[in-house]
Amino acid sequence: MKLIGSYTSPFVRKVSIIMLEKGITFEFINENPWTDESHVPSYNPLGKIPALVTGPDEIWYDSHIIAAYIEQMDIAPALVPREKLAAMKVLQLEALADGIGDACVLLVREGMRPPERQMEEQLVRQREKIQRGLDALEKEAAKGTVLNSDTLNIADIATACLISYLNFRRILPGWCVDRPALVKLAEKLFQRDSFARTVPPTA
Repeated sequence: MKLIGSYTSPFVRKVSIIMLEKGITFEFINENPWTDESHVPSYNPLGKIPALVTGPDEIWYDSHIIAAYIEQMDIAPALVPREKLAAMKVLQLEALADGIGDACVLLVREGMRPPERQMEEQLVRQREKIQRGLDALEKEAAKGTVLNSDTLNIADIATACLISYLNFRRILPGWCVDRPALVKLAEKLFQRDSFARTVPPTA
């Protein structure tokens, strides 16, 4: 298997961690999707990462789809419950964490534009999405039934990757204020070997 992506992407990191947790061997190909020379569009027509090459004519893209593909390989540990309703609850929280991640990426990209060309309305809108999303994740993490429980699942991984990206890109520096359950989740997961091995480079 070949995983196409960037070391700094929270979505690519999510897939990397899933495969490390399951002991799946893969080759990582570092590709920046934002450059004119990028090869990412040859793997995903949308030009987005991650993409997973599983055969000569088989490529999966979108982290949610890749995660679902890996899960159906039935390799322990299971990261999505077998029971359908329980699975939907986990997958919805995964989608929430990924959606917050999308808003974060938009903030980062907008912040790279010259100040006079930045759209303040866009920046405000994305920050509001992030705040609302984090509040919803905190509420779920505080319950400790689906998110932040004793059993690792894909929603935990997606949320921890999101939190790491918030810290890495210095998005909403005070995000942890009044969100102790998310802090606890992050501290717990960051100690895992799969997270330690996928820490984004600082340079």
